[in-house]
Amino acid sequence: MAQSDFHSRLIGWLKIVLPLLALAILSTLFLVARTIDPESAIPFAEVDVEDRLREPRMTAPTFAGLTDDGAALTISADEARPQTETGAGPSAAVLNGLLETPDGARTELQAGAAQIDPSARQILFSGGVTVTSSSGWEVRGDKMTAAMDSTDISLPSAVTATGPAGVVTANTMRLTEAPEGDGSYLLVFNGAVKLVYAPEN
Repeated sequence: MAQSDFHSRLIGWLKIVLPLLALAILSTLFLVARTIDPESAIPFAEVDVEDRLREPRMTAPTFAGLTDDGAALTISADEARPQTETGAGPSAAVLNGLLETPDGARTELQAGAAQIDPSARQILFSGGVTVTSSSGWEVRGDKMTAAMDSTDISLPSAVTATGPAGVVTANTMRLTEAPEGDGSYLLVFNGAVKLVYAPEN
């Protein structure tokens, strides 16, 4: 009988002590927990929202397509802006491009800026242009145009090309698909063309 009475009393005390102990443990979680700084809790991009609304733009865009003659064209930029209210086409800054033709040739290009002319289906590169081909030639000029639907790259101003045969300077340069249509390509320099022949050993 005494044992049963002790057991009942123990259960009664545990019903009081255990909830109080649980409450004490929970309260220490909130009292001891590290305070959260709301400023550093959620990282936000450092973007001026008003500036983005006033002048919309995309960061690190990429354009990829296939020309009519089967060449793959890929262009990426640091920043791109949509067509303006004045009707000027989309523009981009700090560009890198790659043209891969079906014959396996690769042509890389770099430019400071570019603008798309939708009506002419052309991309107008400016701000210093460098074109490097897998055949070992590097061409430099102030500006360049590239067709968006065919292999047609043109540098309409003074050009300097450095390659396996030496250095070529000319007033203009153009790279197009050969008229024979056999999948080959034609590189033509025009106007005051000068070659300093320095073949590699």
